[in-house]
Amino acid sequence: MTGFGTSSVLTTSVLTRVLPVCAALLLGAPIWSATALAATGYSGLDKPAQISPLALHKSMLAVARASERLVAVGEEGTVLLSDDNGVSWRQAQQVPTSAALTAVQFVDADKGWAVGHLGVVLTTDDGGQSWRKQLDGIQAAQLALEHARARGDESALSSAQYLVDDGPDKPFLNLFFLNERTGFVFGAYNLIFRTDDGGDSWTPWLDRVENPMGMHLYGMAQSDGVLMLAGEQGSLVRSSDGGQHFDAIDSPYEGSYFGIIAEADGAFVAYGLRGNAFRSEDGGESWVALDTGQGETLTAATNLSDGRLLLTSQAGGVLVDRDGQPFTRLPDLPPLPLSGVVQAADGAPVVTSLAGVHRFDAVEE
Repeated sequence: MTGFGTSSVLTTSVLTRVLPVCAALLLGAPIWSATALAATGYSGLDKPAQISPLALHKSMLAVARASERLVAVGEEGTVLLSDDNGVSWRQAQQVPTSAALTAVQFVDADKGWAVGHLGVVLTTDDGGQSWRKQLDGIQAAQLALEHARARGDESALSSAQYLVDDGPDKPFLNLFFLNERTGFVFGAYNLIFRTDDGGDSWTPWLDRVENPMGMHLYGMAQSDGVLMLAGEQGSLVRSSDGGQHFDAIDSPYEGSYFGIIAEADGAFVAYGLRGNAFRSEDGGESWVALDTGQGETLTAATNLSDGRLLLTSQAGGVLVDRDGQPFTRLPDLPPLPLSGVVQAADGAPVVTSLAGVHRFDAVEE
């Protein structure tokens, strides 16, 4: 296994074309070709996010809680903060990149990470008010090349050299930190790195994931000592050794999963294209289809404080689990693709969309 896979020969323009609409939403902005990046000096990579009154209306791709605070990330390196459960927002003033940010996670009120286009990984120690870069696509490609050389794997070396030559055009689409020190960042073409020191250093993990076709990786979750990755074309890979190795498992669905979550009771739920969602109570050995009650592509999920599951859709739907019954649909926003969701401290769902961040009333039990 090369770790980068046969998909590595695809051009950037093909990547943009073949990804489904939901994946394009997760990407958040056009992916630059290597030629275009070189011509512009990797536009956006080291250019700080612009402070603008228009920031509140930009495309926002993910949202997370940092204790009582909400932090949303999106296009052009935009980071928005709310200290009143999503009623009002302000822009973070110190973000060192204007690359689109696709995902964000906090492990406590202060410490968090965000990932995005051009292979950027950012971290914050003050609840999202200021950020610094820990990794980018240029550095990631060089790390992959050095790792392949150290292993003496000619196939992996060829794939890593491709990463270096092609430029930092491959995005990280998501991240998953187990604690303040150990975490993963991952995304297009099986691109995945691990840290065990809070992001001060990163190790290529491409050869640790059984993904020979280089499918894109969209989500990771953990339950009862099992780590599960979900991705395109029904990809499911599982680790029972703390994330040291991920082995492919049988999938109940051939379409793409755009996320996976561990519910409060420990079950995994993988969700994606055409409203499909599947639940496993045995660590991925078997799966049962959930009745979401609609056919819109599912884009994000969160666990509500009462144990129920909330899903969002590409068409603006917000769906709440009803204990095995078809999901209840909350009153719709305008038909905007939704990309992220979290429950605020006061119980209100807060979602990100292509037109900013929106708050719903608290979900009734």
